[in-house]
Amino acid sequence: MNSPRILTTPAEGAYAYPLLLRHLLANVAQQTSAEIVSGQWRFTYSDLADRVSRLAALLADRGVRPGDTVAVMDWDSHRYLECYFAIPMMGAVLQTVNVRLSPAQIAYTLRESGASFVLRHADFGPLCGDILSDLPAIRGVIRMEERPEPGSYEALIAATAPTFRFEDFDENAIATTFHTTGTTGNPKQVFFSHRQLVLHTLALAATLANQPAGQGLRRGDVYMPMTPMFHVHAWGLPFVATMLGLKQVYPGRYDPKRLLALKRREQVNFSHCVPTILRMLLDARGDGAESLGPWTVIIGGSALPPSLADEASRAGLSTLVGFGMSETGPVVALARSPGNDTAELCRAGFPIPLVHARLDREGGNELLLRAPWLTRGYGSQAASDALWEAGWLHTGDVAAMDDDGAIRIVDRLKDVIKTGGEWVSSIAVEEFLLELPGVAEAAVVGISDGKWGERPVAFVVAAAGGDTADPQMLRDGLMHHVAAGRLSKYAIPERVLILDGLPRTSVGKVDKKALRDRLTIDMAAGEAGA
Repeated sequence: MNSPRILTTPAEGAYAYPLLLRHLLANVAQQTSAEIVSGQWRFTYSDLADRVSRLAALLADRGVRPGDTVAVMDWDSHRYLECYFAIPMMGAVLQTVNVRLSPAQIAYTLRESGASFVLRHADFGPLCGDILSDLPAIRGVIRMEERPEPGSYEALIAATAPTFRFEDFDENAIATTFHTTGTTGNPKQVFFSHRQLVLHTLALAATLANQPAGQGLRRGDVYMPMTPMFHVHAWGLPFVATMLGLKQVYPGRYDPKRLLALKRREQVNFSHCVPTILRMLLDARGDGAESLGPWTVIIGGSALPPSLADEASRAGLSTLVGFGMSETGPVVALARSPGNDTAELCRAGFPIPLVHARLDREGGNELLLRAPWLTRGYGSQAASDALWEAGWLHTGDVAAMDDDGAIRIVDRLKDVIKTGGEWVSSIAVEEFLLELPGVAEAAVVGISDGKWGERPVAFVVAAAGGDTADPQMLRDGLMHHVAAGRLSKYAIPERVLILDGLPRTSVGKVDKKALRDRLTIDMAAGEAGA
């Protein structure tokens, strides 16, 4: 059997060009006059390159060496952007710490990653004071503050010469690590190499450049993340925006009024966020306010209800869904619709270049993936083997493929409800609930039932300023969809509970485990009182 031909006589001086994050910065400073805006700071891309070199030199002076893990605890800022590049570029590993985890879980993630150095915002001083004494592997800490106070990040950067010389190394070297959320027990650690992040950046940039008008990213756009930079590389968009030399605006902590003020002042027109943040922006805008357009916002993290997408459209926003997860680095699919059809833009979308997707017909139509940037595993061998069973990454999502090749997420495997012999999608019931008057948020979970196996239970938050939602009215409203054949009668919730708010995970997703736990406690209390 013949083998593929391989070039065996390359030029003696040919450059092998490893796929390293530092190469994303090649020529950018010379090709753009755009700014990087963060708090009181405004930088050029030449300034960014200078500061990246200074940060690497500073960390090297403090003893950070290739292979060391440097943990970062900050809000979205220019400092975080500099860490995105400087730490991996010097051969160290960037750990983006989820600052919304509990102190015990943060300590766990620092210990498991083997972090030896921490860069932390002043807001996390008390937290670090509580946990770092029990982490002897951490040899140094630099505090991050907005002003150049003595001994702080800004003062040290200003006092350090930009002399660090970045060298080539193996493109498969680990660049970043962080921990997944929403799982039972301790968070799981994932890893991404330079090669993976560069390929993800190129594929995502190519996808965004080929989107219909108002659904992509173009030169001259102004980018502002509204997804934390500690969460899956802020969906990889800071790498894309930097490679393309776009104006970037970093908002610090997420306050909806501040986000809207920055959008207006800096003319932001491209962002990404979870549905919760979108809801907050629309509420902060208020009725009858001026249009927020043009503003393209990619929505991920959880399903985008069509009713919320339509409300955003009336406010001037163009929303579309991007799909991924912590293990996928994250983007593997992006919605598009030349006709701006809401239903099409609310799908998970089309696999982006280099992504192979298929459904496991024998495994409940679970979505399986292959792409060059998917994490190769967790810290646990058993968990890694389960994730990559039979050579495909198992997402845990039940999906469907439309005739045009787009992916639709039906539900999480763990959230699908089997009742009366029929499968019920919690996402579908939630979307129908959100269409009913007076409903701002909705979540549906399944509870064990001796007769039916499981029964759906709905949790609803009433719309601001509206009448308190009536459970029976909501159940009756869903019956219209049963009569029209859009919903099974088994999908009508057994109970509808009205809450002031839904519990959220550290990255803004609805915490369905907490809702199930609440039901279990309520049921146990009811049985005890019977």
